[in-house]
Amino acid sequence: MQSINIDALSKMIKSKRSDRGLREVAKEVGISLSTLSRVENGNVPDIDSYMKLCKWLEVSIDFFTSPSQNAESKRQVVVANLRADKTLPKKVSESLIEMINLVYKSVK
Repeated sequence: MQSINIDALSKMIKSKRSDRGLREVAKEVGISLSTLSRVENGNVPDIDSYMKLCKWLEVSIDFFTSPSQNAESKRQVVVANLRADKTLPKKVSESLIEMINLVYKSVK
């Protein structure tokens, strides 16, 4: 049985959440404030919360359970980081994401 890399999950959540409040993000994800806080602090979420977090992070549910060595996993990391980067205007990050998706699609 595989286990979740909770450290990677926690770091990605914190990165995407940035300086937004826990309450706001928990509502956006569809989980409780306390669940989001516990996961950010290194506790393993229940399966329903885990699936909602993966959807919010825009990664597959096996992203945190298997090595991130394939092209799709790398693409997902880049996209997630661009979306989490609050220094870029949303229009710029979405344009970059579109370009990255096109590049990855062309090399398949």
